[in-house]
Amino acid sequence: MTARAYDDQIAAIPATVADMLAATGAAEGDFGLDPERPLVFTGIGTSLHAARVAADWVCRLSGGRRRAFAADAHDVGTGAWPLAAGDQLVAISHRGTKIFPTAAQKAARAAGAARIVAVVGQAAPAQAADLVIRTCRDETARTFSVSYLASLAALARIAAAYVPESSAPFSAALDGLPDQLAKALEMPLDRDLVRGLGRSRTILITGFADDLPTAQEAALKIKEGAWLWTEAMPPEFALHGTPAGYVPEMSAIVMLPAADDGGRSRELCRVLSALGLAPVVSCGDAEAGADIAFPVPGHPLLRPFLAILPFHRLTSALAAELGTDPDSLHGGREPWAQVMTGLKL
Repeated sequence: MTARAYDDQIAAIPATVADMLAATGAAEGDFGLDPERPLVFTGIGTSLHAARVAADWVCRLSGGRRRAFAADAHDVGTGAWPLAAGDQLVAISHRGTKIFPTAAQKAARAAGAARIVAVVGQAAPAQAADLVIRTCRDETARTFSVSYLASLAALARIAAAYVPESSAPFSAALDGLPDQLAKALEMPLDRDLVRGLGRSRTILITGFADDLPTAQEAALKIKEGAWLWTEAMPPEFALHGTPAGYVPEMSAIVMLPAADDGGRSRELCRVLSALGLAPVVSCGDAEAGADIAFPVPGHPLLRPFLAILPFHRLTSALAAELGTDPDSLHGGREPWAQVMTGLKL
């Protein structure tokens, strides 16, 4: 197999997360967030998926007493999702140069936001923020992997700082996270499963509750790296109306939740198999008996860190199976190379 930057980046995730946790561990009290003011996480694509995880952390850490929002930076930056005076904004953007994460910071400033935090890569330019948290170096592969996990590490610290009264167990469990990430990268991935998914025309990925952002990020990675159309949605959505469009040329990956979803994810597996989709693959923690597994997290809210890693490895394996290039994103193909190279993001 040809050596690829994407594989090197996947292998670097545990060390990068460890570095990020160490860099932010002593800074939780310096984020300047007011727990009594609204908190909005925003980003585009991978960064939006990270924002959704962070907003979920706030809600669950506080037992629902505090609510954070996750909003698309396109909506925030255009004013379609309005900010108000006193809001606090966390804008996530790996390169720190995209149009709408930058516009979101400007919109927050114009609205009189109480605090603006930018979570960006190490090479990003100066940001219009009160605080800039820098995560990792630019990635050579266009199928970003390290940036997502490094951003999650920073956002975990931010969420804990926003809910200080009940986040101690969550913060303590972060210390063991790098070792668990390394273990996740060593777990087996069935080659027959990869070949079956590689024969698909389309892949459906479902995720319940906190697994939904993981499913969305996984779908994006497979599209970017394996050039295979992949769609993510909640399991109940996948049972309502959507089955009219299922065809045998599709396959599915159903994430088995840690929380009780009323048995709907396993029911979805039955329905998809009965409709002729193949393969229908399950993904879950090591205690779920799933086809694709990841370690049981040291704290339930750390699941998003671990659940995405099998999908990075799956994307790499699918790229090898299909002969695609996760490093270049477009692989020099036309018209993709010309059109996308000229597109300002």
